[in-house]
Amino acid sequence: MLAGKNSLELLKSVETENLVVKLIEQLNKDFQLANINEEFKLNISVLELKNNLDSLLLYLITKKYDDYLNLLYRIDVSEKEMATINNNNLVGTIENITFLVLKREFQKVWFKNRT
Repeated sequence: MLAGKNSLELLKSVETENLVVKLIEQLNKDFQLANINEEFKLNISVLELKNNLDSLLLYLITKKYDDYLNLLYRIDVSEKEMATINNNNLVGTIENITFLVLKREFQKVWFKNRT
């Protein structure tokens, strides 16, 4: 199910499974439920999705930390996995958080698609 060790590899798996639109819909739903007024276009490329999510998470971490925490809770990102992220490099940290967000959202979509 989850092939990939980073966001781009994961998103290639999502493309292979033809679940990109469902992944974006799930992201949009969870952002809305977390009261974050951002929405990703359904026809966005996977690279744009990753880059936009990176930028948005950076913004939330630096400017709206409570909203960021609420989003992670809403998405149900693993605290155990979050604790393994190395915080020495901000860019690398954001990329790792993006990967965990996308991975969790893909898990939700993949399981829904299989039932």
